[in-house]
Amino acid sequence: MKNALQIRCKLLVFLLGTCPISSNTHAQRTKEFTGMLEYSINLMDTNLNVSNKVSSMIVYTNDTISRMESFTGQLGKQVTIRHMEMNKSYLLIEVNDTANFAIKTNLNISDSLKKATRYTFKKKIFKKKVLGMRANRMMVDHPDFKEPIEFLYLKKYSREYLNNFPSIPGLLVQYSISTPNGIMDYKLEKFSKYQVDHDLFGIPSNFKKVTIDEFMDEMLEIRSLTNDN
Repeated sequence: MKNALQIRCKLLVFLLGTCPISSNTHAQRTKEFTGMLEYSINLMDTNLNVSNKVSSMIVYTNDTISRMESFTGQLGKQVTIRHMEMNKSYLLIEVNDTANFAIKTNLNISDSLKKATRYTFKKKIFKKKVLGMRANRMMVDHPDFKEPIEFLYLKKYSREYLNNFPSIPGLLVQYSISTPNGIMDYKLEKFSKYQVDHDLFGIPSNFKKVTIDEFMDEMLEIRSLTNDN
């Protein structure tokens, strides 16, 4: 149980600390999108220079609220529900069968913008096709990248569905993020338009809404009870 709690806390730090770089910028004129986006995620180990698929990410949206689900073999499913206009979100964490939490975050006051200056961007001419769609190109550099990495994005769709990299004027379909464990490469695998069930965007009744500080206090209490037993 102790190891499970440590993993959960590390995951929370990772999700809040390396979350895509957010910004409350003015919305650009784009086409509305309602449906599902599915990305594969590969980890490039900077020491071994080897890329392995480690997880996947699915984003559902009704054009106002998004639901982002990430999957890993070690940690299972993690869910973030975000109101795009209010720029607020809940991170859903299942600690055990009886302790489920919806951690509130206000992305307008996030310090993640401080990381934005470490990425530099340079537009490239011509386009590339991704799932039959013409994507714009951007070469992006970062101190952790051995060389600039090509990002691809759909200019006609808003970047707000992913809420990352304010310097990219569209929906990213191929991009990379630097993490302590290596470079995470994201690639769009499915792009489906349909009316998503509105129940997906609600907070389940068995989840307790808490702040990040309240969540950490709850974890300490659970750990204390576990040690006592």
